Amino acid sequence: MPTHDPAYKQLFSHPEMVADLLRGYVHEAWVGQIDFATLERVPDSFISDDLREREDDIIWRVRWGDRWLYLYLLIEFQSTIDRHMAVRLLAYVGLLYQDLKRTERLAPKEPLPPVLPIVLYNGDAPWSAATELADLMESDLPATLAGFQPQLRYLLLDEGRIADHPDPSLRNLASALFRLEFSLAPEDFRAVWDRLFEWISHPNQDSLRRAFITWANRIGLRRHLPHLNAGELYDAQEISIMLATHTTDWTVQWKQQGQQQGESRLLRRQLQCRFGPNLPDWVDEKLGYADTDQLEAWGEALLSAPTLEAVFEEVK
Repeated sequence: MPTHDPAYKQLFSHPEMVADLLRGYVHEAWVGQIDFATLERVPDSFISDDLREREDDIIWRVRWGDRWLYLYLLIEFQSTIDRHMAVRLLAYVGLLYQDLKRTERLAPKEPLPPVLPIVLYNGDAPWSAATELADLMESDLPATLAGFQPQLRYLLLDEGRIADHPDPSLRNLASALFRLEFSLAPEDFRAVWDRLFEWISHPNQDSLRRAFITWANRIGLRRHLPHLNAGELYDAQEISIMLATHTTDWTVQWKQQGQQQGESRLLRRQLQCRFGPNLPDWVDEKLGYADTDQLEAWGEALLSAPTLEAVFEEVK
């Protein structure tokens, strides 16, 4: 998965995607008070150079009752998990507030608008970083000092491990994207793909359809059929036909992936039996990205390694 891919940002540059993201994954009563018809991107001209360098982040705002709610959408493709993500977001939200003041988008005595920081993560390893800044700070501070510490919490959407997706029969574009990304069987991908393009078949949704086709070419198909060399596909029907043609290749890869995941879980249990139940985060990251040969090598090293770290030393 590329660290930065404009295809993903292009999808969430459409208000329909952001609206469905909130409707489907923010289970709070106040979401019902949002006027989704007012969703608008915060233009780059209102963003400082420091924030503009965050090329994969998208800032939206929407009317929530009689006020604006700002949505800071941070898209993470990185292969390693940032333990200090809450610190990064604290800095980004602070920069956003400074920009609102600098561009005079706030009246002199107007209170700061609420911000909902959202981290979209689609890596293979489970996200293990703290989602609350307080969990990264010392916990034994006196109450009179603790009250001065900054606070921030972000909404994490770990796409591969979301347990409460909306019902598949309900129209939700964000849910369809996540299901496409983590479909194991080719027939599942095709079913979601075909249903998605029924939802966005109206002529005024041409831009959104093109965004999904671009995503399929650059990310979706490469994720599931990495050895495919079909060239650029320009039509949803072409992609559906191609998927049917390569069902056998995908099924073989699916079985291999299932075998790899099984070996990874077995090795993890063996490591827990040997070194204790609380394995550090870096172990899950290594297991999540290892192929079958590497897992087998670590399994053999486990038999004689004196420490957990020694298991993962490079096999000569």
